[in-house]
Amino acid sequence: MRSIVIATVCAAGLLIGAACSTTPEDQAAAKVEDKSGGKPGASAQAVQPPKVAAVDVSKPQAGSLAALKDPNSPLSKRSIFYDLDQFDVKDEYRSLVEAHAKYLRENPSARMMIQGNTDERGSREYNVGLGQRRSDGVKKMLILLGARENQIESVSLGEEKPQADGHDESAWSKNRRSDILYSGEY
Repeated sequence: MRSIVIATVCAAGLLIGAACSTTPEDQAAAKVEDKSGGKPGASAQAVQPPKVAAVDVSKPQAGSLAALKDPNSPLSKRSIFYDLDQFDVKDEYRSLVEAHAKYLRENPSARMMIQGNTDERGSREYNVGLGQRRSDGVKKMLILLGARENQIESVSLGEEKPQADGHDESAWSKNRRSDILYSGEY
């Protein structure tokens, strides 16, 4: 009886293996339809990528350090705020992150630290993890916008560095943030 069960299992395995070893049929190439209807000016053209201005990365930009401290410059804005338990960069802060990415692209020797912060609610472990996700999110966005990974360090401070004291939404909303610091500021 036992040998019959073993033989049946082996036969089933061989059948399954044989069924998986077949090759799929060749697929025909996708057809392209002409939907221009013979209209003048309706012709297929390759899409050209937008032209990007050349950047000389061999020397730092004149006045680039001053832009970091100029209150009229977007680079002087260094905090990105979040909703409760969120780590996605809000649309209102995208232009701020883009400005800092441009600065890093144009100044390859510049170094940045992003500190992820949380409010006091939540366990210590949760807040450290959330702060890290916040700083990592900003870092990934900067890299996608052209900054180099070796220019950016992301860390979590959790709830350890509050911007506002208090135990209400007004204070908590100021503490849910990522802070951008440049070399020499940390």
